[in-house]
Amino acid sequence: MQRFKRFLKVIFWSAGFLSLLLILAVLLSNLMVERLSNKLIFSETEGLPSARVGLLLGTSKYNRNGDPNLYFRYRIEAAAELFKRGKVDYLIVSGDNRTLSYNEPRDMRKALIAKGIPDTAIYMDFAGLRTFDSVLRCREVFGQSSFIIISQRFHVQRALFIALNNKIPAIGYAARDVSESYGWTVGLREMFARSKAVLDVFVLRTKPRFLGEPVRIGSKSDELAFKRKSP
Repeated sequence: MQRFKRFLKVIFWSAGFLSLLLILAVLLSNLMVERLSNKLIFSETEGLPSARVGLLLGTSKYNRNGDPNLYFRYRIEAAAELFKRGKVDYLIVSGDNRTLSYNEPRDMRKALIAKGIPDTAIYMDFAGLRTFDSVLRCREVFGQSSFIIISQRFHVQRALFIALNNKIPAIGYAARDVSESYGWTVGLREMFARSKAVLDVFVLRTKPRFLGEPVRIGSKSDELAFKRKSP
């Protein structure tokens, strides 16, 4: 009986120690991401350097309850503003295309066109399955050595961390954020997503899941060819 109690005590303290290590790892990952990226994020177009391409990171158009997703709405508004103010010449809308009925790039493209952005200025990346993939594919597939990343600040921070640690001198433009009560679950997930980003960069040396043929920005014939070959 005494031996069993000692065993339980070891299990208890080991679990506590591992939990503490996990918490510290998450906190340090978040601190690392924020410190590296904050100085490269702009909240206003004034002072924002121009770039040939803006990379708009995807999210669903609707929430799980069917209501319009404010993250989506505000990202579209931010991307449209950059284009109309001449800060970018083209927009790459990168996101998930997991099923026939769920297509983030197509939804973003339609929303941008509704905002007055010409179709010829929009390129769809259907293989942006993760932020990591979207950022690296912008260089490896779409040939952009530098670009402006567009999303909410917390998301841009992680994307810039990925970019800079892959030697991509990107900058970020922060879309309008949502209220804390609206986005608390997203904020919680983001904490762990940043830890995964640190692992991807420093430990796993992750590569994009899909690459494929290069797409030349400015040539719509290339985009059509890519769409036929995309997963």
